[in-house]
Amino acid sequence: MLYILLTYSLVGAVSGVLAGLLGIGGGLIIVPMLVFCFSWQQIPHEQIMHLALGTSMASIIFTSASSFWAHHKRGAVHWIVVRRIVLGIFVGTFLGSCLAARLSTDFLKGFFVIFLYYVASQMLLNKKPKPSRQLPGPPGMFGVGNVIGAFSSLVGIGGGTLSVPFMTWCNIPVHEAIGTSAAIGFPIAIAGTAGYIFNGLSVTDLPPYSLGYVYLPALAGLIVTSVLTAPLGVQLAHSLPVGRLKRIFAILLYLVGTRMLVSLF
Repeated sequence: MLYILLTYSLVGAVSGVLAGLLGIGGGLIIVPMLVFCFSWQQIPHEQIMHLALGTSMASIIFTSASSFWAHHKRGAVHWIVVRRIVLGIFVGTFLGSCLAARLSTDFLKGFFVIFLYYVASQMLLNKKPKPSRQLPGPPGMFGVGNVIGAFSSLVGIGGGTLSVPFMTWCNIPVHEAIGTSAAIGFPIAIAGTAGYIFNGLSVTDLPPYSLGYVYLPALAGLIVTSVLTAPLGVQLAHSLPVGRLKRIFAILLYLVGTRMLVSLF
C-alpha cells in the first residue's frame, strides 16, 4: 500500500507543477496518468476509465477550492456568472456522470483522446474567441451550464477548457474568466464526484479501498502533493518561457492521446 501511495503522490506532484506552470486543469494530466497506473495495477479493464474520471473529479474538489478562494481574494471571480450557471452545472455534471457510468471504458477512452487532441491543437494554434456578445439570460445560462457540466464529467476535468472561452466570448475580462472558471470548477467537482460515487456503489469488482468510482489511495496521494506543488508551478511560470513550454506540452498531449488510442486496438 505504501508503494501505491508513493506512486500516486508522484502523479499528484507532476500534475500540480504542470497545472500551475501552464495554467491547465489538473484533470487533463491526472486522467491519463491514472489510466496508465490503473493498468499497471491490473485493475479490471472495464473499470479503469470510470475510476480515473471519478478519482480525478474528487481531487478537483480540493484544488478548485484552493484556487477559487485565491482568485476571490483578488476580486477576480464574477459571482453573477457563478449564480446564473451553477444550477445547470450541478444538473449537467451529475447526469453526465450517470451517463458515463453506463458507457464502456473503450468509449470513454476514445472520447478522452478526442478531447486531448482538441486541447493540444488549441495550445499549438493559440486560438482565442473574440469578445462578440453578452452573457445570455437565466435559461441560456442554465443550458450552457448543462453542456459544460456534462462534458466535464465525461472527461474528468473542472470545465475551464470550455468555461473560459465561453466567458471570454461573452466579454468577461480574461482574468475574471479564469477566476470565475475556478469557482465553477468546484460545483462541477462536487456533482461529478457524487455521481461517480453513487453510480459505482453497486459495482462489485472494484479494487479494495474504492468508494464507488473513486479510488481512495490515488485520491490521497493526489491531494497531498498537487496542492503543495501547484504554487511551485506558478512561480516557475514567471521565470520560464511558458509559450514554448505549452507548445512542447501540446506535442506531449498528442503522444499521450495516441498512446491511449493505440491501446483501444
